[in-house]
Amino acid sequence: MYTMERHHFLEKIDYLFQTHSVVAILGPRQIGKTTLANMYAKGHKEVHKYDLEDFRDLDRLENPMVSLEKQQGLIIIDEIQRKEDLFPAIRVLVDQKVNRKFLILGSASLELIKQSSETLAGRLAYMELPGFSIIETKEMRKLWIYGGFPKAFLETVNQNQWEWIKNYTRNFIERDIPALGINVSKRKMRQLWHMLAHYNAKKINFSDLSHSLELTSTTIKHYIDILESTLMIQRLAPWHENLSKQQVKAPKLLFKDSGILHYMLGITDWDSLLKNPNLGASWESFALRQIVLMNDFDENDCYHWSTHQGAELDLLVINQGKRLGYEFKFSESPQITKSMRIAMEDLKLDSLTIVNPGPHRYDKEEKIHIQGLEI
Repeated sequence: MYTMERHHFLEKIDYLFQTHSVVAILGPRQIGKTTLANMYAKGHKEVHKYDLEDFRDLDRLENPMVSLEKQQGLIIIDEIQRKEDLFPAIRVLVDQKVNRKFLILGSASLELIKQSSETLAGRLAYMELPGFSIIETKEMRKLWIYGGFPKAFLETVNQNQWEWIKNYTRNFIERDIPALGINVSKRKMRQLWHMLAHYNAKKINFSDLSHSLELTSTTIKHYIDILESTLMIQRLAPWHENLSKQQVKAPKLLFKDSGILHYMLGITDWDSLLKNPNLGASWESFALRQIVLMNDFDENDCYHWSTHQGAELDLLVINQGKRLGYEFKFSESPQITKSMRIAMEDLKLDSLTIVNPGPHRYDKEEKIHIQGLEI
């Protein structure tokens, strides 16, 4: 086992603290938030740490004003979603203009940690910590198969990696979701999550899911909301143009971690991945995630586009006034398709990048490029 310095994210925390007194690192459990916070703490003389999964720290913060008002420097509070009544106290403390800043860690989105965005408006900056990326690991194949959770990626024994992912998904349903105060059927959530693996990189058919699980579409949408709020999946919003063509208005579902996706699909190694009918969809969600991370794109600026006539674009990014298109093809020599040319014309793309698993980067045409992810 070895650790990995995540310099980009350490620099980003520093950058966010330049304009905010509170920085939140959000991400699923065991994605590396605590490790990153400890790395950041090494550069500070005075550090105070609280882990809200430790009953002793919970007891210390029973009266947060008394405990925290005496402290200066960097204050780290882990698993903040377990004690949302801390946010009003943090607001008062940061407004005192004392040499004090808060680094808070949460295993859910800001939408789920409701009080933070309301109470700390204007004082809070946040970043989502993803799993490892290709830029960090330089190992595309291993990262794609096992995903970016540190304990899965850094494990050296194949069987242990899948055992860890199996236990992680079970604990997520049985412990993490209830800890957020969310009441769901554990059995139905587990079934739905596994079924959603077959909808990865596709639009969701709620009628089929409703029939298979004997749940209402409303309940299924609620369960999917939970998986999205806990940062397990992403719904890629559709983009609309003022065109004469009918455009698809449904979001596309993406698994954020390829290791969890492959566990759900029964994929265990490179050979079984290549033989799986979900190979193309797996490549699309994995490569899309890597492109977003490599370019530091904001997920809110990312869309998919398709028409009922069959034209589509896997990823459209609106970035610095430009329209950047991406297509993800598991092919050594991807070709320009009619659909790509329609997307170029209808969306007035500034560039179109075809992302494949190869080692080369080159121009296919003036505005169309090939980018291999095998760094």
